[in-house]
Amino acid sequence: MSAPLPPWLEAFRAQLGAELVETHISWLLLADGFAWKLKKPITLPFLDYGSAARRHFFCQEELRLNRRFAPELYLGLEAVGDSGEWAVKMRRFAESQRLDHVCARGALTPAHLSALARVVHAFHRAAATAPAASRFGEPEQIRTPAIDNFTAIRGLRPDAAPRLERLEAWTETEFARIAPRMAARKAAGGIRECHGDLHLGNLVLLHGEVIPFDCIEFNDDFRWIDVASELAFTYVDLLDHRRPDLAVWLLNEWLTESGDFDAVPVLRFYAVYKAMVRAKVAAFAGQPDTTDDYLAQAARLTAPTRPRLVITHGLSGSGKSSLSAELLRADPHAATLRLRSDVERKRLYGLPPLASSRSCVAGGIYTPEATRRTYARLTEVAGQILDAGWSVIVDAAFLQRDERRSFAELAQRHGADFAILACTAPLDELRSRLRARRNDPSEATVEVLERQLEWIEELDTDEQAHVIPPPQRREPT
Repeated sequence: MSAPLPPWLEAFRAQLGAELVETHISWLLLADGFAWKLKKPITLPFLDYGSAARRHFFCQEELRLNRRFAPELYLGLEAVGDSGEWAVKMRRFAESQRLDHVCARGALTPAHLSALARVVHAFHRAAATAPAASRFGEPEQIRTPAIDNFTAIRGLRPDAAPRLERLEAWTETEFARIAPRMAARKAAGGIRECHGDLHLGNLVLLHGEVIPFDCIEFNDDFRWIDVASELAFTYVDLLDHRRPDLAVWLLNEWLTESGDFDAVPVLRFYAVYKAMVRAKVAAFAGQPDTTDDYLAQAARLTAPTRPRLVITHGLSGSGKSSLSAELLRADPHAATLRLRSDVERKRLYGLPPLASSRSCVAGGIYTPEATRRTYARLTEVAGQILDAGWSVIVDAAFLQRDERRSFAELAQRHGADFAILACTAPLDELRSRLRARRNDPSEATVEVLERQLEWIEELDTDEQAHVIPPPQRREPT
C-alpha cells in the first residue's frame, strides 16, 4: 500500500483536478491533456532525490535531456505552490501509441523500426561525446555493473546459482575478449550522452514518427554509454516481445544508417547485460517467472548457432534486396546481419545511400577499381561479423565466379556455412522494374542490365549445390 501523499502534493492534485499515477521514484498527475511529473524525496544506491535542491536540479536535467528528441512533449517546469518543489510539465499522448502497446497488438512494422533507426542515429550523431579523461566507457566501468547483476540476483534467487554461474563465466570471458575493442570505441567517440533507457515503453508514435521520451536523468553512468549498448536494449526488448524479425531488422537498419560495424563485436555482450539488468529488476520485484524468462533469454544470447554466410546472385532488378530482407527477418534467432553492396559502395565515396552519384555506366563510383574496392570492403566487414559470431548476408550481384569463390573461401576460413540466394526474373520484368525504380540505393539502369547480360557467369554445378530456396515473400510494410 502506498504511503500517504504529502499535503502539498494533495493540494496540487486538488488544484489541478488530476488523476495520480505513482512509480517507484516519481508521482505523475494527469489532467486536461497534460502531465506533471514530480520526484519523490528518496535516496537509492543509483539515485539521489534526497533534497529539494537535488529534485529541482534533476527536474531541470529531465527537461534539458528529453528536449533533445521530444521538445513538443516537454513543455517546461512549474513551481508547486510555495512548497519549494517543482514539476516537469509535459504534453500527454495516447498511451495506445507507445511502442510496447503497438507491438502487443501486432501493429509494429519494419517501417517503424527503420524510422527509429534513423531517429536514434541522428540523435547519437548530435549527442555529446564522453571526454577522454572521464570514467564513462572505460572497460572496467562497463564490467563492474555487469558483474554486480549476478551478485544481486544470487542473493535473491539462490536456486538460480548454476545458471548464474554459467552466465557470469561467459560474461567474464567475453569481456576479456572485447575489452580492447571497448577502449578503442571510446577513443573513437563511441561513448555518447545517450537516452539510457530505450525500451519500447519509452518510445511513442506521434504524427507517424517514432519519438523517444523519458530518458535517464538521475544517473550519469546509465546515460553516458556506448551507442551500441543503447541499441542493444531495444533489441532485447523486441526479443522479449517475441519479435525476433523486428529485433534483427532494427539492428540492421541502424548499421545501414551509421556504418558502425565496429559495434558488432560488442553487441552480444551488451545484449546479455541488458537481459541481466531486466532479470535483476524482476528479482527485486519478486517476479520469479519473469526473472527466469530473462535468464533464459540471456542464456540463448550467449549460445549463438553456427554462423552462415549467404551471398546473393542475380542481375539488376532480380529482387536480391527484397529477398535478402525477407531472409534476414526469417532468422528466428535474430542473429543475422546484412551488407548491401549499393550502400557500402556509396559509403566508401562519402555518399548517403539514396544520393545520386551522377556516375555514367562503368564510370564514377562504378569503375572496375571502385567495384574492386567495394568487394574488398564487403569481405572485410563480413569477416568481422562472422568473427563476432553473427551470420551475414551479402547483398550484391556476384555475377563473376571469382567473386563468389572468394566469399565461399571466406566462409570456410571463418568456420561458417556457405549458401547462395539465387534471384531470377524474366528479362521483360527486369527491365520494367529498373524503369520504375525510385528511392533505392541502387543506380542500375536498363543499360547496366544489358551490359551485365554480356558478361554474367552462371552458377556452375558445385555452386548450385549451395543454392537455398528463396524465402516466402511477405506483404510490404
